[in-house]
Amino acid sequence: MATKSVTVREAAGPSDLGAFRALCEEYAASLPFSLCFQGFEAEMASLPGKYGPPEGVILLGEVVARPSPDADATSLVVGAVALRPIPPRPGERARVCEMKRMYVRPIARGLGVGRALGERLLVEGTRRGYDLMRLDTETDFVAATALYRSLGFVECPRYNDDPLENTIWMERRLT
Repeated sequence: MATKSVTVREAAGPSDLGAFRALCEEYAASLPFSLCFQGFEAEMASLPGKYGPPEGVILLGEVVARPSPDADATSLVVGAVALRPIPPRPGERARVCEMKRMYVRPIARGLGVGRALGERLLVEGTRRGYDLMRLDTETDFVAATALYRSLGFVECPRYNDDPLENTIWMERRLT
């Protein structure tokens, strides 16, 4: 009997950064708008950049399959998410981080990869001493928004200069 499981691990080394970059580029190509306003190309060229340790982290989600109990397992990277520090709002006394680049390949959606990535990123944010995690998403991203809400994120005031008219800003207290 074949089995599949989801694992999440921290990116380590050039091949993992390449896998992250490939997933981010696939994500960007799937969007109905350009990420140029975020400096996306420069971000990809300078990885890990702000996602680098100790304040940031890149996580990869894998599906591990074993065709039978006595067969070797194979794994495939199918999703990613990253965390980076961002400045607090004026007058806010908190260490704030941002969830970025959450993406799961269509072939792996519905397997729990996004939830596993999100849950692990919350742990990583807490472990790194952040008080608050923020993210932005689009109203059209119904499944992603539902996932974020189920992870405890609530809508909050704008915290960045995202120019898209359907942006939703969300946050979750970590401490």
